[in-house]
Parts: sequence; C-alpha cells; structure tokens
Amino acid sequence: MSSHARPSIAVIGGSGFYDFFDDEATTVEVDTPYGKPSAPIAVGEVEGRPVAFLPRHGKRHEFAPHTLPYQANMWALRALGVRRIFAPCAVGSLRADWGPGTVAVPDQLVDRTSARPQTYFDGGGVHVSFADPYCEELRAAATKSATDELPMKSSGTMVVVQGPRFSTRAESRWFAAQGWELVNMTGHPEAVLARELEMCYAAVALVTDLDAGVEAGGGVHATDVFAEFKKNLGPFKALIRRSVSAVAKTDTCAKCAVHAGVSLPFELP
Repeated sequence: MSSHARPSIAVIGGSGFYDFFDDEATTVEVDTPYGKPSAPIAVGEVEGRPVAFLPRHGKRHEFAPHTLPYQANMWALRALGVRRIFAPCAVGSLRADWGPGTVAVPDQLVDRTSARPQTYFDGGGVHVSFADPYCEELRAAATKSATDELPMKSSGTMVVVQGPRFSTRAESRWFAAQGWELVNMTGHPEAVLARELEMCYAAVALVTDLDAGVEAGGGVHATDVFAEFKKNLGPFKALIRRSVSAVAKTDTCAKCAVHAGVSLPFELP
C-alpha cells in the first residue's frame, strides 16, 4: 500500500460490481481475527483521494449472501484506516413505481436474516445506537450526486432477507404492505458491524427487478437480475465516484463515532 496514502473511505461492491478503479491500484492482503475478507482489498484513487475497494461477494462471486465473511470484511477495512463506507448493492423493488434502473439511498433497515454473526461484542454491556442505521452525511453525498441517467429516491426502507432464495409472492406482498420499498440479501449485518467499528456507512441501492409479489410474471430470476445490473453498471459506478468526491475529508461524523468515552472490550484496529 506504499504507493497510496491511508484510505479513509471505502466502497463495497455488490453483485456484478467486482472492480472500481480505472487506473492502477495496489492490492492489499489483510488477515483479521475473523479470518480473511471476501477478497484482497484494492486501494486506488478517486480524484486524488485514496479509496479502498472490496468486492463483497469475492472477485468471482464466490460467496453467497448467507456465507459472506461480514465480520472479516468490515474489520479488514477498519484495519486499513477506513472510516466511511459506501455500500452499493442490487435490490428488488416492492413498489411498482420504483422500477429497474432506479437508485435509492435508504434511510431505514429491517432485518429478516437468521444465524448471521452480527456483532463484535460477545460479552460486556455494549449496545450500539442503531435507530438510524445509515450515515446522514454519506446519504446526502450520494443523493446530491444523482443525474438524470438513473432516477434517484432519497429515502426508503430496505428489508434484508436471508437468501439465497428470492421471496415468495406472499412474503413480498407482506413486505410491501408494511410500507417498505426495497428487498436485499446483504445489507445486514454490514451496517451494524460498521457502526460497532465507528465507521460511517450508507447503502446505495440499484433496483434490478420488481419483487415477486409486485409483478404478475414468473417471479424473480438471477440471470435477469445480473443482466439488469450490468446494463446500468457504468452510470452506477460514476454515481458512486461522484459520491466519494462529495464527502468531506474528515475521518467520520459525530453520530457514527458511537463509542466516544466508552471502554471497549477490544482494541479497534
């Protein structure tokens, strides 16, 4: 990593988003107390700013949503000095008027996963604040980086399901009836692990399909999801780059630095 300064900001690429830098990047191998992350971390630059990039599912999509090394991924980024994370991801829409190609910057999360390690605190009395799971500063940067190429929704609730299967029609109708807008498989526990490690975090969601209970066709198919994501990948990457450039060059915001003055049961990397 000697050719680049410490990256204080990172991008975690989702399904179909396996690389980020146009120019040369340095590859960094990081070992963590939780094993290896999904892939070696690339460190490059966006408009002169050092940025880390991690493909969430691995370089060749080796990891399914329920097998991802979430704890290792977030720890590895923090160990490199990262304090702010944009987390682009593919999502299904629970609203007919939020069609494929729409980008949403959710402000709320609902966890419907199971059996995923979702904390670094297995003892002691540490309970992080998670009422607002996403960083307001990062969300604002992403929202103001929108263009007419991809319609932007500046809020929304993302329900995270266990996967790897897609929802039944009854499940997606249930989610929609709650007033939730997006469905995804990887947004939890990423967001809460980032909060525990005092990192700002914001999901930036690209709609690839209408969920099964919204559309009347044959349901969601993985091949269609990947094809829709690939079609919009160029402008989506450009939006993430603009978002990175729009973030203040401070380490973290006050609201996401949740452990100020608290004695932690471990030393942060």
